[in-house]
Amino acid sequence: MIDRREFLKIGAVTSVMAAIPGRVFAGTAFAPKPAGWRTFEITTRIEPSGTEGTGRAWIPLPGFSASDWNRPETSTWTTNATSARIARSPANDTDMLLVEWKAGSVAPAVEIISRVATRDRAIDLSKPVNPTPLNTDERARYLAGSRLVPTDGIVKETADSIVGNTANEIDKAKLIYDWVVEKTYRNAATRGCGSGDVVAMLRSGDLGGKCADLNALYVGLARAAGLPARDIYGLRVAPSNFGYKSLGAKNEIVTKAQHCRAEVYLSDFGWVPVDPADVRKVMLEEADGGLPADNPKVVAARETLFGAWEGNWIAYNDARDVILPGSTGAALGFLMYPQAEVASVRLDCLEPDAFRYTIRSREITV
Repeated sequence: MIDRREFLKIGAVTSVMAAIPGRVFAGTAFAPKPAGWRTFEITTRIEPSGTEGTGRAWIPLPGFSASDWNRPETSTWTTNATSARIARSPANDTDMLLVEWKAGSVAPAVEIISRVATRDRAIDLSKPVNPTPLNTDERARYLAGSRLVPTDGIVKETADSIVGNTANEIDKAKLIYDWVVEKTYRNAATRGCGSGDVVAMLRSGDLGGKCADLNALYVGLARAAGLPARDIYGLRVAPSNFGYKSLGAKNEIVTKAQHCRAEVYLSDFGWVPVDPADVRKVMLEEADGGLPADNPKVVAARETLFGAWEGNWIAYNDARDVILPGSTGAALGFLMYPQAEVASVRLDCLEPDAFRYTIRSREITV
C-alpha cells in the first residue's frame, strides 16, 4: 500500500514521461480526443422511506451544457407524488426535479429518465486559440469564494506560496495541479465524494479526501491565484475505453458512481479540463496494493488529466452553496446526489439503500 504521505517526484515523473511517448502504457494510449458523440440514458428511481410526514425529494438533473463536450437532451419522469416540477436553486440556477408527497402517501416513488450526449475532451496547450472571453459576471462568479472554499486566508496564503511570482496562466494552473497531485492523497474512508471543506483540510494539514475535496482544493487555489475555475458535479456512466478500471463505471448500476471534475479558464484556451483527484484515484485503486508515482498508468493519468478527460461521464451542474427550494434545512455545499426530506428531516443521501434510491445508466446506440 502506498504511504499516504508519499509525494510524486517531479524529476522522476518527467523522466518517465519522456520514456512514454503518446502516453502509452501496456500497449494502450491514454489519449482522449474529441470525436464521435455518445448518448447515455440515466434512470434514477427514488422510493423515500417513511410516510409519517410530508415528503420531498430534490433530484439533480443533467443541466450543464457545453457545446463541445456535454449536451443535455431530455428529462422525463413518472411519479405518484402530489406534485413534480423542475426547480432551480435561487442563488445559482441549478436545475433539479422537486417532487412532493402528502403525509401518509402509500409507497411514494418517482422515476426520472434523462438523456445526455457527451464526448472526450483534449486541449492542445501548445496552440493558443481565440476563446469566447468570460463576461464580467462570469469572471466574478468563477473567481469568488464560497462557504467551504473561500479565496482568502489560508487558501490565498497557500496559493501564493505555490505560484510565487509566476505570471503566465498555464504555468500557474500547472503549478497548482502538480501541487495538488503531489501533496494530497485519496482517503478510501471518506464518505461519498467528500465534503469539499478546503479550509478544514488546509488548517489540519491532512490533505486526504476524494474528488469533491481534492478537486475543490484545486479550484479554490486557482481562484485565489487569480484564475477563474469551477468544479463540475456529475456521474460516471460507462467503463473507461483506455484500460483504467478505476476511472469508469463498473456496470450499469451507477448509484455510487458520482464524480466531481474541475476546469480552469485560461485566456488563450478557454475552459481547460483538469482532474488531479483522478490521478490519486489511479494510485490508490487501479491495482491491489496501489501504484507508485512512477508507474506508467499513473504517469499517463497525471499527464493526460491536465488538459483532457474521457467522455464516460456526464455533468449535472457547477453550483456551490445550493439552497433546496422549499426546504428549511441548511444549504448544500454542492448538489450531486439525490436529496430527500420526510417530515422536514433530511435523509442521508450517502446511504442509498436506506434512503432507497438507485441510478442506472445505459448507452443509446443508433
